[in-house]
Amino acid sequence: MSLFTNLLNLHSGNKPREDFFTEIVTYFLSLNNDILLDFLKHHSIISDENYSSIKISTQQEHQALASHPEDSRLDIVIELSIGLNTDVIFIESKIGSTEGWRQLEKYADILSNLPNVRHRILIYITRDYDPKDERKKYCLDLSPKVNFFQLRWYQFYSFLKERAFDILTQEILIFMRNNRMSQNNQFSSVDLLTMVNFNKTLNLMESTLSEEVKKEFKQAFEGVNKSEVDSFYQWKSKNRYIIGTSLSIKRWAFWCGLGYFDLNPSNLTDYPYLGIFLQVSPNFGERPKIIESMQKVINDKPNIWTPANLTILPAWSAIFYQKSLQEFLSEENHISAIKLFFQESIKELKTVQEQYFGFPWKGVTIEAATEPDQEEDPDILLSSIGGV
Repeated sequence: MSLFTNLLNLHSGNKPREDFFTEIVTYFLSLNNDILLDFLKHHSIISDENYSSIKISTQQEHQALASHPEDSRLDIVIELSIGLNTDVIFIESKIGSTEGWRQLEKYADILSNLPNVRHRILIYITRDYDPKDERKKYCLDLSPKVNFFQLRWYQFYSFLKERAFDILTQEILIFMRNNRMSQNNQFSSVDLLTMVNFNKTLNLMESTLSEEVKKEFKQAFEGVNKSEVDSFYQWKSKNRYIIGTSLSIKRWAFWCGLGYFDLNPSNLTDYPYLGIFLQVSPNFGERPKIIESMQKVINDKPNIWTPANLTILPAWSAIFYQKSLQEFLSEENHISAIKLFFQESIKELKTVQEQYFGFPWKGVTIEAATEPDQEEDPDILLSSIGGV
């Protein structure tokens, strides 16, 4: 295990993997400007110029423009200067999560509005395949235009591997391997095994989330979305296979989901988790009241429920009732045992609703919300159930 993995595991509760890695790689690049410039030149992001000044910062905040609903915080900002000319690069990094609502468009708008900048560049670098062809056109249509580039972390890994001359570089490479950021364009034996067993695995999960379980879920929480399409989207983009239902007038501002989580763990020896969660949006008008109720659940049942981001500050917040899939492998009939646990999860959340929430869930208002809610951050969800 790498030094950085050990340090990350010291975090109690949520593990801020993306921010953690951002700080590591930015520190490394600040010490190795030659590697930064060579990498950018290698991908034709910058030309072969002799910059006299290089400034790198993280988590830089920018005030919202008139067309933006909220302020923005950039993962990495690079300022490259030569004489009176300055080129600015925004880098948005994703490991397990995906783009937030209009996130890249907002960053492009900010870049386009920066004064006294020669070249404006937006880089979207991800671990997983997440095509953004439409964002490139949006950036080029701005005035001044923004040059958009999309990269994958395995490209940086391959580039850095050829320059692993010191301990810090080697530790970064180990961390990237542990978090599946080194994967290339070749199918591994594990990938082939997954292909062959995909339908079987899917059928097993669908069997546990059968009509019987869906019926109980629907009766408990007054309606459930059709799971077929939504479940596949959740699997692809959120690493979970679930059914879910909105619990507020504004869809997904306050909702619950039931199923499988952490289906794409960073370590192949880790097991997915099963269970149910209750989640609230950072922009939900009733969020403070809901957070207070969630905190009471955690205080009274710390060994049963797991918290995620129960903070006063706006954030996607949730509580989980869960078990590792490993706990079911000793059962003679896995499907029956898991179905029973899902039914138990539904009853437990219903009990929590009746005991700790002094208001009905369906029909909750949302006057304080001022914008469409973004998708939840999967890193928050996964880390809160022991995955990353």
